Amino acid sequence: MVSIATNQLISEYYNRYRENELVFTKDIMRILRTDPRQIYVKCAGSQWPCIINSTSFQQAKIIIGTNGGAFQQITQKDAPPVSLRYGFTELDGQPLVFFVTCRVTDVTPYMNSHELAVVTLSFTQRPPDDLIYKIGTLLAADDNFAHRKEDRIVINDDSKRALGIYKKETIIYIQNVPRRCILWNLSFSGAKVVLMGIPKFLNGKDCITRFMFSDPDEIVDVKGTIVQADPVEGRQDLSAVGIKFDENQVPLSYKIRINDYLSTSRKKMLDTAANNQVKPHDPVGAGKYKSAQGTVEAANAQTAESSANAQTTAAENQAQTAQAENQTAGTEAQTQTAPAAAQTQAAVETPAQTEAQPSQDASESPSPAASSSSETETK
Repeated sequence: MVSIATNQLISEYYNRYRENELVFTKDIMRILRTDPRQIYVKCAGSQWPCIINSTSFQQAKIIIGTNGGAFQQITQKDAPPVSLRYGFTELDGQPLVFFVTCRVTDVTPYMNSHELAVVTLSFTQRPPDDLIYKIGTLLAADDNFAHRKEDRIVINDDSKRALGIYKKETIIYIQNVPRRCILWNLSFSGAKVVLMGIPKFLNGKDCITRFMFSDPDEIVDVKGTIVQADPVEGRQDLSAVGIKFDENQVPLSYKIRINDYLSTSRKKMLDTAANNQVKPHDPVGAGKYKSAQGTVEAANAQTAESSANAQTTAAENQAQTAQAENQTAGTEAQTQTAPAAAQTQAAVETPAQTEAQPSQDASESPSPAASSSSETETK
């Protein structure tokens, strides 16, 4: 069954390839591990074997005989609902079967035959995730094959493990002659290998590169042409050979291997980039993200408040310092002003007293006011 981790990928497949149709060729049936014995069309409580000609996420086309009970039942007017049963085999050998509810929308003869007919069944609901995942994987491989042809994968321990390649050493057939070589890099459209030989005798030759994969174990041969051959520095007996694959003959299983690796690498890169910056949207961990964001905002607010308080305290300290300086300056000014005033008063009073003394001496008798005062004291 499809794991929860692939739910986002399944939704992407469904939205992107909803209308794409996949023809069930022999190669595709092998890759999908389709079990033809488990494919049936069911109607009115009965089911009959059929052949799936093609399928998408919205409809399927099946081939049935015009003389059988299935044709008579599902093509009649006001026919009851029809169910199409898919059958696959998992890697562990366990069967995988499920039904999809449909309705008949078209019936045409198969290649102008009167004994076989192609019946179009439109799905009345979204198909199961298992079907979307299986079909979407193949459609995505074909799509990326057209748009990411030149993305190179350097062969090292990590890429070998991710691609399921046993080892870097493999075999290349040059004009049907097998020769040992070492894989250097791969892409959808070609490969680069190192082998023994003189470059001028290798350039332009047709070749077949063999790839030995695991999980599941399979051998994939890809046809191509040597488009570049250069000598290896320091080794006159070795050549670095660039191979361009024949696009029309690249096996689908090879496309799927390369696409899975590129998709996984891209996902890791996006995850790493997302972890290094604030996420605008995280549907899986939305609560954690909001909590973290709230913590950050609270910390920022606290920091801003502390900064404002510090600034206010500094301003108050400055104001108090200035006031103290003003008071000190005022005290010093008063201290300096008091002696000056005393000196000035003394300077003023001394001449007045000096002038008054001769006037008093010149007078032989006291003034009437003074006499009155003396008499009063005597009494």
